[in-house]
Amino acid sequence: MRALTMELFLVSIFLASIIIIIPFALNIFSPYVWKDFIYFGDLIRILVKFVSRRRRRPLFFVVDRFLEQTASYPEKLFIVFGDESYTYTDADKKSNQIANALQAHPGYKAGDTVALFMGNEPAFMFTWLALAKLGSPVAFLNHNIRTKSLLHCFNCCQASVLIAASELKEAVEEVLPSLLEQDVTILLMTKHCETPGIESFSDQVEEASDALIPRSLRSHVTFKSPAVYIYTSGTTGLPKAAVVNQNRLLTALAVLSSNGVTPKDTIYLNLPLYHTAGFVVGFIGPIETGSTIILKRKFSASQFWDDCRKYNVTVVQYIGEVMRYLCSTPKRDNDKDHKVRLAIGNGIRAEVWREFLSRFGNIKILEFYASTEGNVGFVNYAGKIGAVGRVSFLHQKLFPYTLVKYDTERDEPMRDANGLCIESPKGETGLLVSKITDIAPFVGYAKNKDQTERKKLRNVLKKGDLYFNTGDLMRIDEDNFIYFQDRVGDTFRWKGENVATTEVSDILTITGCLQEANVYGVQVPGHEGRIGMAAVTVKKDAQFDGSAMYNHVVSYLPSYARPRFVRIQNAVELTGTFKQMKGKLVEQGFDPGCIQDPLYILDDHVKSYIPLTAQFYASIISGSIKL
Repeated sequence: MRALTMELFLVSIFLASIIIIIPFALNIFSPYVWKDFIYFGDLIRILVKFVSRRRRRPLFFVVDRFLEQTASYPEKLFIVFGDESYTYTDADKKSNQIANALQAHPGYKAGDTVALFMGNEPAFMFTWLALAKLGSPVAFLNHNIRTKSLLHCFNCCQASVLIAASELKEAVEEVLPSLLEQDVTILLMTKHCETPGIESFSDQVEEASDALIPRSLRSHVTFKSPAVYIYTSGTTGLPKAAVVNQNRLLTALAVLSSNGVTPKDTIYLNLPLYHTAGFVVGFIGPIETGSTIILKRKFSASQFWDDCRKYNVTVVQYIGEVMRYLCSTPKRDNDKDHKVRLAIGNGIRAEVWREFLSRFGNIKILEFYASTEGNVGFVNYAGKIGAVGRVSFLHQKLFPYTLVKYDTERDEPMRDANGLCIESPKGETGLLVSKITDIAPFVGYAKNKDQTERKKLRNVLKKGDLYFNTGDLMRIDEDNFIYFQDRVGDTFRWKGENVATTEVSDILTITGCLQEANVYGVQVPGHEGRIGMAAVTVKKDAQFDGSAMYNHVVSYLPSYARPRFVRIQNAVELTGTFKQMKGKLVEQGFDPGCIQDPLYILDDHVKSYIPLTAQFYASIISGSIKL
């Protein structure tokens, strides 16, 4: 009996030791196993939620989730904008008024595509909700674009109605003749407008009923129907309208339910609503979670933390530049005096990440990787500094992807003797490509079959397969964390915006004095992304006019797309296939000590491009002059 008791005692000690040792060993040899386990559980919950919503009848969309939240939290604050506050019920009624005003307008019928030309303000959100209730796809026009770019973006989505903010009246008037030729209904969010062809709309909205909008008006909408058009800058040409269908928005809704945000949270939204990050994470996300949105017209580093303290913000959004700007502000004694617990976004550099946490406190950084039109995404749920996500066997099975070797000189993936792409080994940089499947589709771009096809990559791992080309160079380390390295092609990113070099080149060459313009991005120490630079040739018998050039780029380009540096060359270098060579120019940068060609810099103070001196260059490098 004693022997049996001793045996049981020893077995108990052994089992207890195992229970203690296994977690300890896992933490040493596989430190992320518990976080992986939790993430897999999240994936399953996301999938279950998505499937259950897909099976609902009548069909369930984002606007239906908003109506659910309104019924559950009728008096809960939904949007705070300066001194204005709106509950979920207020937003519901405001959107009903807009929808009913549109219904009564002869220039609109339910289901028509509508272009929204508006900055960050509650009216943007109310109008989108109204149009969603009416079953209308909405094109989000960047409120910074003008003339040629504005018309191009409007025409991409084949909209029959344009709704614009009152402060954008002049921008609309610049393209008014073209819009009127197309018989477009133009509605301005103002109570009075004397411009022929542009109608005031705010007065019509105020007079409209806030009665419920019948579901039957959107009965024609399916999961494949376009929900929104969000514009992205591609490797060539003008902005492309990425088609975001209802299924993709529903997927986003399910994913956002697992980002740790709850109805008790208050979210600070200062990213542009016309962007995917601002619209999907900042606006659609709170609709899913029932949270409150603190809406700002634009990002302000100096006001950021004061706003967070004033409104008791608990969740903030960021892009890489936002974090760097915040870290660049003067230090204060109350830097850690706030209630922010979570920051969601992408593009934060490792050194900025560390500095941000050290200065502003123990805030969870939820870094992710995704693109507007892409079919693959990653989440850095483990919080590894510098990584955009963590890869896993299960993730790769659900959304097959790989990294393939890329020839930066030829600007294309490397292929073997059989014509297949060559996979990059772990630890090496490669082009991220993701297989196009039923659960990971690629819808493409509106009215742009050519650009849609360019994003498709065939015969990747076997003959006949089809992948989406992200255009991003990535690296996966031995611990299965994935890191963003760079973008391929002609697009570069500055101030959180993608800049298409071909579009900028086209605009530069219509100045009258330039023959050719080769636009590219160059790195500046201490700055995220790449700033615009143009290597140009001047027409025979013409001279470079810095003042005229400045006025031209300010008139035609938003601030982030204006080339900050101009390099005057005798001839633009071309490849054997007559493509402009950028690699060497990018490497040389803008150092006047190393470049013999005349260099100019855009100076907003004197409103001209002025010669870039060695002293000016030194001030930029030292950080005493901010770009």
